[in-house]
Amino acid sequence: MSQAQPNSAPLLRRLSRQLIRQLGLLDAACGNQPLSPVQAHALIELGENSYAIKQLASLLNIDKSNASRAVSHLVEKGFASTQPNPRDNRSLVVQISAKGKRQLLKLHQQQNQQFSDILAQLPSEHINELEVSLARYNKAVMQSKAQQGYQVRSITAEDNPQIAQVIRDVSAEYGLTADKGYGVADLSLDSLYEVYQHANAHYWVIERDGKVLGGAGIAPLHGQEGVCELQKMYFASELRGKGFARRLALMAIEFAKTQHYNACYLETTANLVEAINLYASLGFNQLDAPLGNTGHDACEIPMLKPINQS
Repeated sequence: MSQAQPNSAPLLRRLSRQLIRQLGLLDAACGNQPLSPVQAHALIELGENSYAIKQLASLLNIDKSNASRAVSHLVEKGFASTQPNPRDNRSLVVQISAKGKRQLLKLHQQQNQQFSDILAQLPSEHINELEVSLARYNKAVMQSKAQQGYQVRSITAEDNPQIAQVIRDVSAEYGLTADKGYGVADLSLDSLYEVYQHANAHYWVIERDGKVLGGAGIAPLHGQEGVCELQKMYFASELRGKGFARRLALMAIEFAKTQHYNACYLETTANLVEAINLYASLGFNQLDAPLGNTGHDACEIPMLKPINQS
């Protein structure tokens, strides 16, 4: 189950292909400059600093052999030079030359003019929207790469012991102990698969190489008609910083929409600063008092997000 609309991926692929073609990124040369697109990107990075070829490949998100070929061409054209790496005599450090700096200035002038001409077609408010959207898109691309090798799927009965242990371990890490009234004290902790088998509830886990490393669920909020609760969202340290919290929260919200809930509720604690910031970015607002009957009296920050509202 994914939060994306069924036709979103093919449409975005088509728009991305069109954008790449229109910007000339498939051409042999970068505009009228004596540089291929890869060489141009390499020269831009070298204009900021000197790099080992492996570092340059990482910055450009290309394989080392491709970066090495780009550097060889830049050296042949006199735009860069190489010298032995003082930290590793098996590798080379690449730096821009004086000729390369002059070429980089021409490249920047050409590209700035190209993008100025493009932006001249848009009103200022659309430019601001484009900047925000492209920043989000770029972040999503990077997070999707960081998530490769992991599987997000629905919970199974066999996952019960592993996800319960993840919740216990993470709770202990943050001091969310059972005696203080946190979710780790729930009697259902060892049987989450059974808990989330209702039609209007669901739980997802994240697995890698047969090991469950985190999860999140959504279910009706007891005592509050038409409101669901985002529950049991815990991640082992290996998953953090990869965007999984946002991904699972979005999946839960989309599921809630299909179940015709009016709002999504959650309770958290001030210890989890990153979580609070994430929820706020997703449209959750802090409430003055808790809703329903969660039994988690130690979670002092209740939050609510309206959904399915026109």
